[in-house]
Amino acid sequence: MDIYVVTPGDTIDSIARAFGTSADSVIYDNQLVYPYALAVGQALLITYPGEAPLSAETGSFPKPSIQTGGYAYTYISPWVLAQTLPFLTELFIFSYGFTPEGTLILPPLDDRWMIQAAIGQNVRPILTLTPLDSSGQFNNNLITSVLQNETYKWTLIYQLLDTLQTKNFAGIDIDFEYIKSSDRDAFTAFVTELAETIRPYGYTVSAALAPKTSADQKGLLYEGKDYAALGDAADSVLLMTYEWGYKHGPSMAVAPLNMVRRVVEYAVTEIPPEKIHLGIPNYGYDWPLPYEQGVTTAVTIGNVEAVQIAIQHGAAIQFDETAQSPYFRYMQDGVLHEVWFEDVRSISAKSDLIQEFGLSGAGWWQIMRWWRAGWLLFYDRFQY
Repeated sequence: MDIYVVTPGDTIDSIARAFGTSADSVIYDNQLVYPYALAVGQALLITYPGEAPLSAETGSFPKPSIQTGGYAYTYISPWVLAQTLPFLTELFIFSYGFTPEGTLILPPLDDRWMIQAAIGQNVRPILTLTPLDSSGQFNNNLITSVLQNETYKWTLIYQLLDTLQTKNFAGIDIDFEYIKSSDRDAFTAFVTELAETIRPYGYTVSAALAPKTSADQKGLLYEGKDYAALGDAADSVLLMTYEWGYKHGPSMAVAPLNMVRRVVEYAVTEIPPEKIHLGIPNYGYDWPLPYEQGVTTAVTIGNVEAVQIAIQHGAAIQFDETAQSPYFRYMQDGVLHEVWFEDVRSISAKSDLIQEFGLSGAGWWQIMRWWRAGWLLFYDRFQY
């Protein structure tokens, strides 16, 4: 596969001719929208006849050579899930919760169809456990209530084991965020005890880790996570290497490679690389400018949608070489906007990082939007 960056005067036909491929292939792989206008600076994935993997519609193909997980809510489009599953080795179903007394709370919609679909595509369905409260926010008081009470903790552990067996899950992913520093050791103990309880039955435990760059990093996101201890306790960990640019923050790359690299460089000093999965964002943000703290809110967008916004407003897409991320600005109704998103260049750079450090996998947050070019590029990098 090749990556081509659009220049002024390019058309789909001229690009296809230059690479000896078909216009239909360029359109399909990049999800271009009729009448197939292009944005200057847009990165296109170029595949060649007979070399791209089979699609979900025409047949299956070998799984990638690394563990590749994708997070999905229970309201995901069945079509999007069917398109994505062939590229995955694990499907993280988001999410299960729990009460302050350790009673397991099921997702709002039935997830059994997702589990069955995953198993049918040789993908391991994973139960994702989060301390989300009724408002959908991470609640660290829930964590404290359960982890600091032996009865509540074991109530939760045994209900998780029963759910794994009843629903035919393959493992559990623990996604606890904003853990209090006073609960740090209790959290490690919980992951350890959960793993020791379910492993004899053939289940695995993974833990999602906030993106730390040092052991003593301050902040509510970081102080409750002991990288070394959790790396010992879990079968694998996911580095949540995204959200530097986030909905309520200033405009910037969601996963700038220079910052992602710092996290990986620290992580491999505490955790064996063969246990580490790199987090990859499958989304971008559109910020109105100027940014005002506590007021400005970005709109979450898909990577395909981001390119269409650039085309609609005649904006040229730029590429930040330090962050290894695309971005652009446009005007709408007198308001300046700045958009950061992912493209095949940024995914290629993250793939290079996985290979450079010998990491064993990747976890995509999230797979609710179908992005064919991103998956094709990633799969191409990690074929057997």
